[in-house]
Amino acid sequence: MKLTIIKYNAGNIQSVLYALERIGMEAVVTDDHQLIREADKVIFPGVGEASSAMKYLKERGLDTLIKSLQQPVLGICLGMQLMCKYSEENNTDCLGIFDEQVRKFVPQNGEKVPQIGWNNIYDLKSPLFSNVAEESYCYFVHGYAASLGEHTIGTTNYIQPYSSALHKDNFYGVQFHPEKSATVGEQIIKNFCTNI
Repeated sequence: MKLTIIKYNAGNIQSVLYALERIGMEAVVTDDHQLIREADKVIFPGVGEASSAMKYLKERGLDTLIKSLQQPVLGICLGMQLMCKYSEENNTDCLGIFDEQVRKFVPQNGEKVPQIGWNNIYDLKSPLFSNVAEESYCYFVHGYAASLGEHTIGTTNYIQPYSSALHKDNFYGVQFHPEKSATVGEQIIKNFCTNI
């Protein structure tokens, strides 16, 4: 199987590669349009800021390419947020694959923003979560979150409930970092590589 990780200026790529290695998978890291198109599965990671990431994608035509992909695509953290319609982070129009919008966490009772650490995922509704128990804990680092909507396949509560996973057609996204989420994250990556 050809597995490709999209290379751009907001990737958390090394830890994703290590996570794939742990389950016996290899991936090519590239921004080459043809190699991405020819892949069986595509991972779109991300750590960083929405507007500069979108600018980089547009400059290289990766925004149009990602939206046109027909094979399964998994967005991680910022990658998932960029697949949404809009992000409040620097007022950014994103890829618009998912209708959900990304909003800044507004602390209500002294909660810390960004959310950093372990939180649980629930209302799991996809083969992406095969053999993953309700209320499993995953690792999060983010100050913005996607609203709940028709594409929500996993929910987490921090300040308020939000989409910790999204799915539409061949596109999947997770807000948490599966590559840093121990055996639960490993199972989710394995599911994407083998069940989707």
